[in-house]
Amino acid sequence: MDSESRIAVVGIVVEDRLNAAKKVNEILSLHADIIVGRLGVPHIEKEAGVIALIINGTTDEIGSLTGKLGNVKGVKVKSAITT
Repeated sequence: MDSESRIAVVGIVVEDRLNAAKKVNEILSLHADIIVGRLGVPHIEKEAGVIALIINGTTDEIGSLTGKLGNVKGVKVKSAITT
């Protein structure tokens, strides 16, 4: 891990899985090189889902990923980044 890399945990709540899941997966695929781990849990009754990511990237890369996800309608994103 170089001096610019950070480890981050990103929590994603997809409130409308039927309409937002495809876009979320496209964004995650674009940033696959910084994603170390991913756990997805569907909530079938509410047609929602939760995704937890472990990320290793620069603050710019992490910000790009979370910013794109946050712009998807029906998606909420929170992250915690190491210093």
